Amino acid sequence: MSIQSVLAEIAAAAPSPGVTPSALTADRLWSLAAALLGLAGVVAGALALARPAGRIGSRGAVVALAAGPAGTVIGGAVLLTADGGPGTGNGTVGGYVALVLGVLAIVLGGLARARSARRSAA
Repeated sequence: MSIQSVLAEIAAAAPSPGVTPSALTADRLWSLAAALLGLAGVVAGALALARPAGRIGSRGAVVALAAGPAGTVIGGAVLLTADGGPGTGNGTVGGYVALVLGVLAIVLGGLARARSARRSAA
């Protein structure tokens, strides 16, 4: 499945006037997946920074540097294709959460990676 077909599916999902706050629409599902990717990246990056390099090492930084951009891109795609604001079923709130968590994961992963590179050089 290519990214173009995924974006086409997201764009095709039109907001329904009868969407309830608890209904799980396709856009909300995409934004939830993006937010969970960002959260996984934040947790991995934070653990990589908090633990000594031997326990998690650069693996946590790599996970953060992989999950962060993925969550950011998917969250951004959800926001770009959203037809309405919060409460319309377009996943805008989850998209914004995914953007914030994704950027935070990138920052934490970069810091952890730089720290492990400094320790291995010394």
